[in-house]
Amino acid sequence: MTPSQPSLDRQGLAAAIAAYALWGVFPLYWYLLRHVPALEIIAHRIVWCALFVAGWLFLREGPGWLRAALRPGVGRMLLVSSVLISGNWGLYIWAVTHGHVVESSLGYFINPLVNVLLGVLVLRERLNRAQWTAVAVAGAGVLWLAIQHGQPPWIALALAFSFAFYGLIRKVANVDAVPGLAIESLLMLLPALGLLGWMHAQGTARFLGGQPGSDALLMLGGVLTALPLIGFAFGARRIPYSLVGILQYIAPSLQLICGVLLLGEPFSAVQAVGFGCIWLALLIYAGDGLRRARQRPLPVQDIAAETVPACDGAAPPPENEPAR
Repeated sequence: MTPSQPSLDRQGLAAAIAAYALWGVFPLYWYLLRHVPALEIIAHRIVWCALFVAGWLFLREGPGWLRAALRPGVGRMLLVSSVLISGNWGLYIWAVTHGHVVESSLGYFINPLVNVLLGVLVLRERLNRAQWTAVAVAGAGVLWLAIQHGQPPWIALALAFSFAFYGLIRKVANVDAVPGLAIESLLMLLPALGLLGWMHAQGTARFLGGQPGSDALLMLGGVLTALPLIGFAFGARRIPYSLVGILQYIAPSLQLICGVLLLGEPFSAVQAVGFGCIWLALLIYAGDGLRRARQRPLPVQDIAAETVPACDGAAPPPENEPAR
């Protein structure tokens, strides 16, 4: 007898949507700090995220959370992932504050398909015909943009690949999402503090420079880094992973809207063709994932424990979901 589908958890759905929506409107937040050097923004993001997340874990679980999270081999993997995500954050913030929000959104549209390629090349996962079609159509879109602009969309590709490799490490690292983010931030804490100290010594730092509003935004940036991840971790454990795989496109869609309609970035017919290929690829990819999910209904007790491979059109398990 085929088990019945469980009812959708509304709180989990709301939490997941809120997380992706917050990620999607981040460009507006970082745009308010466009007068601050991108390196200073990323350093503050690391410092305040480390203090907020590590402090929250200490209050919730006591001092043993760090020892429990650092299983054998995890520390080295998180050191690499911390470098990757810091570079991703830095490039993203630089792109937003220098008028490249549209190209940044393209990077996060491409990212799920890069995950598929890494699943094939690194994890030896197999793709069906629909998934290969999605990858080919997306590749055609990127090639079109490269030919029309005379060079590849480097910002988008760098964001997509750095986040994909980061996600790959976090997928195989045996650590939960929030402790993993805390450890990554703590690993980068001393370099971030050193950079901020050097900038203050050189007189180029904007923090504590007589603009309380900017100071508050820099401090809150670390908190806002953690909140959507916590919301995602709450939501993704309560809704099907195939639905999470669809919801992840909320973020780049909102980024694109923010860039074009609110920040006034151009969106030409040439870009529309390239983006159209990416969107068509995502529809093929997501549609195949939903079809496969309907063919494999899960009992209620198995929903939280099921792990769907990234190439199946669903998001990775919530405990290994990368930070944005």
